[in-house]
Amino acid sequence: MRLLPVGQDSLLVDLDGPDEAQAWHAELLRRIGTGALAPVREIVPGEKTVLLYGVRDLPGFQAELARWSAPPPAADSGDLVEIPVRYDGADLGVVAELWGMSEDEVVRVHSGAEHRVAFSGFAPGFAYMTGLGEPYVVPRRAEPRTSVPAGSVALAGHYTGIYPRSSPGGWQLIGRTSVTLWDLERQPAALLVPGTRVRFVPLSEEVTA
Repeated sequence: MRLLPVGQDSLLVDLDGPDEAQAWHAELLRRIGTGALAPVREIVPGEKTVLLYGVRDLPGFQAELARWSAPPPAADSGDLVEIPVRYDGADLGVVAELWGMSEDEVVRVHSGAEHRVAFSGFAPGFAYMTGLGEPYVVPRRAEPRTSVPAGSVALAGHYTGIYPRSSPGGWQLIGRTSVTLWDLERQPAALLVPGTRVRFVPLSEEVTA
């Protein structure tokens, strides 16, 4: 772990991997929630980092964090959101070939795992979700699509993501959902915030037609 001051009142916690970043994010939220840590203005997790904005006593905060350890978050911590999905994505067959199984088995593996939002980015409402594990890593498409429909459920690297709006993209598309991921009338606007647990629920063609 490396603690790097950023500007006058911010601190970057630089970690070795996504699992550590998720653990530190969860631990920071837990300690602030229990009043065991001085308040900060904002905590922003990244793939391998956690950025803390608005730290009042930067040297003291840095010294305190250096004494911490951050255990992995408990399996049942965080809100649980279920996402209904019709698994008919254009790249479902490609993913099945990469995983060495049938398309039905891809659906079973993906919907059978509990995913967790690691961090947000790319577009408002887009969440990078972990949960599939090393055997199910997939590459991005060699040629990104110029337009991916909103609601597309997709895979890339270690992550599952859902496109909150139509945009270019190179992730492997395995399904689609009609949930609203970003709504400015909602608090928070993002449905899937870091730390949220996610389950994907397969829908039949009759239900989603």
